[in-house]
Amino acid sequence: MFKFIFRLLRHIWSFIDGTRRVATNLVLLVVVALIVAAIVHPGPTVPSGGAALIVRPAGALVEQATFDPALSFFSNEQQRETPLPDLLEAIRAARVDTRIKLLVLETDDISEAGLAQLGELRAAIADFKAAGKPVLARGEHFSQGQYYLASIADEVHLSTDGFLLLQGLARFPTYFRGALDKLGIKMHLFRAGEYKSFGEPFTRRDMSEEDRAASRTLLNGLWSRIRNEISISRKLELKQFDRYVLNHLDMLKAAKGDPAATAKAAGLVDQLSTRNQWRARIKERLEDNSADKDFRHIDANAYLTSIRRDQPHHPAQIAVLVAQGSIVDGEQPPGNVGGDSFARLIREARENQQVKALVIRIDSPGGSAWASEVIRQELELTRNAGKPVIASMSSLAASGGYWIAAGADEIIAEPATLTGSIGVFGMFPEFSEPLGALGLSVDGVATAPLAGAFDPRRPLDPAAGEAMQLSIEHTYRQFLGIVAKARKMEPAAVDKIAQGRVWSGQEAVGLGLVDRMGGLDAALATAAGRAGLKDYSAVWPTQSVPPMRLLMKQIFAFADSGQPATASSPANAIAKRLAADFTSLALWNDPRHIYTHCLCEMP
Repeated sequence: MFKFIFRLLRHIWSFIDGTRRVATNLVLLVVVALIVAAIVHPGPTVPSGGAALIVRPAGALVEQATFDPALSFFSNEQQRETPLPDLLEAIRAARVDTRIKLLVLETDDISEAGLAQLGELRAAIADFKAAGKPVLARGEHFSQGQYYLASIADEVHLSTDGFLLLQGLARFPTYFRGALDKLGIKMHLFRAGEYKSFGEPFTRRDMSEEDRAASRTLLNGLWSRIRNEISISRKLELKQFDRYVLNHLDMLKAAKGDPAATAKAAGLVDQLSTRNQWRARIKERLEDNSADKDFRHIDANAYLTSIRRDQPHHPAQIAVLVAQGSIVDGEQPPGNVGGDSFARLIREARENQQVKALVIRIDSPGGSAWASEVIRQELELTRNAGKPVIASMSSLAASGGYWIAAGADEIIAEPATLTGSIGVFGMFPEFSEPLGALGLSVDGVATAPLAGAFDPRRPLDPAAGEAMQLSIEHTYRQFLGIVAKARKMEPAAVDKIAQGRVWSGQEAVGLGLVDRMGGLDAALATAAGRAGLKDYSAVWPTQSVPPMRLLMKQIFAFADSGQPATASSPANAIAKRLAADFTSLALWNDPRHIYTHCLCEMP
């Protein structure tokens, strides 16, 4: 019997060892194949005779890629991301590249993008146009964000069966108080800031009047900017634009229910075209008289690979550190900002002799107050070490995102950036009622009044609640002091524009919370100027990834390339939004349970 078991275990081990050897050999073969392919085919090149640069963002527009393609095996839905800095770099280079004659923009695969990100990309395309090079844009259909981007083009095409949605801006949070009441769960909210509304969905059934007033003012300002920019780009009077938005049904009836014809009649698009007609039009603008049905072109990713081969390497560097996602204590993977992991990136950049300045690119609603302060202190140490620090705000740099920005020498934001939200809150759930309904009870002893006071199985002790509120107010005063010192203001003056209120980047400049308008290029130029650099290389440090994991990521990314982004159904969108609300709560791990987070992401 024992001999049989021993032989069985030996065979199992041989099988496992053999599988490991096969897997190792397969990975080695892939590495060799990649090396040989790189030698035989050095990479993409720009077609001769003048070519079109194809800009076709797919999935979510992000500051730094976070999704690992290897994980797609465990997901039913394809996830795609397009780093905004890559697109900006490609368009900036193509502007002065004589081999590129025009830019082709196709927006159908954009699923998520912040308004400020679209604005920054739009500005880069406008600079491309200013160099005398045409821009052509097309959509099978246009969502509001997609059209906002496409409207900067010289020619805007829409599919003959397409539609164009311009609906305005809205903010409708989901409120969970009714569901929590049915479950018997009490959510205790502690906050400092009249407009700090993050906890309200868990403690109210509707929007507070303070949140309603602030949201209306913010949305009206952002919408005014969108309608003005689109109207100027399309050479429309504002009343023409407003008619399409406010009286769309009447216009649709006049076009006999044809949404594409309605958009053209309103002057929002230039041509209704099929895909073949679109290709023919690009070929015509390129003056491409070849017999090929296709036209001379290169996509943005291939173009970047091509131009980066020839870029000179400068010993002086500016490190761009991306703070993207919620701010969480400790070590965190890409997609969230870990207090310890991000602080380590700052420290490594500070100690690197080649790095002469830092740009902190922020796209974050905030999170842990503790982690935010850990990061800000590292930025302060970097400035004290003589290395300039510039904060570059993307679509969202609020609450903890602004706390981080306060550690910079200078803050630069886009006009549509959402920022501010200087306020603090804490939440504590109580499950004593649902446990009691199940027949469960909690009893015991403690050596001090607050021992076990924050046990969610028991009713919250009033003394513990008062202690929590005092801690929240203390952290709020700390936040005010940090901002006051950084912005050279009095704490009382900061308090008047704080209170958890969200501001646009344009408004924040007037309030003294932001220094000036600009994008990532402006931040890099400012950092170079402060560091006295004429020539430099921009580097993008990221958390270290084990070599095998990195290799597998590249393999799966290669296999995944070229696949279309999966459209999301309305039901799926609702489910994802609800799941995101609760998933974000699971990440909260501030050691003091004090948070500075902004419930201000735009849908």
